[in-house]
Amino acid sequence: MAPLPQLLESDVHVLDGILRELLVQCDATTALLTDQAGFLITHQGDDQQFDLTTMAALAAGAFMANQSIANLLHEPNFSSTYQQGEQFSLFMRCVEGGCMLLVIFPARGSVGAVKYYANSACERLAAQLKLARERNPGAGLDLAALNLLDSEMLFRRKS
Repeated sequence: MAPLPQLLESDVHVLDGILRELLVQCDATTALLTDQAGFLITHQGDDQQFDLTTMAALAAGAFMANQSIANLLHEPNFSSTYQQGEQFSLFMRCVEGGCMLLVIFPARGSVGAVKYYANSACERLAAQLKLARERNPGAGLDLAALNLLDSEMLFRRKS
């Protein structure tokens, strides 16, 4: 799993803009960008009716389970998954660089439109993450390795 690059406020503005545009294009409710360990990086859309932090963590686990199924089928990976519900559906797709895009949309919506626009959004998200990574290659952070009970290492002053 690639470490998350150091993101500046300008990076997050670009990422948010891509997510907002995606919401409009496919009439989705909420879009999330997470790392593959399930940490929420940013989101756009309705954040009141969903617990986005928990959803990001559970989606990462579900996605990794699907990757294990892909291995059993001798597939290199499943790049996306789709969960259909009665009220809402969820589409998840890998974003290059160790991140995932999650799109929550009304069940009556078109999964085809979500997939189509999500592909373009993922390319743009990956490009911005690549710019951030190239700006400062050694400044990445692997959130999966973070000990939440002892965050002292994360917040200490650099010498």
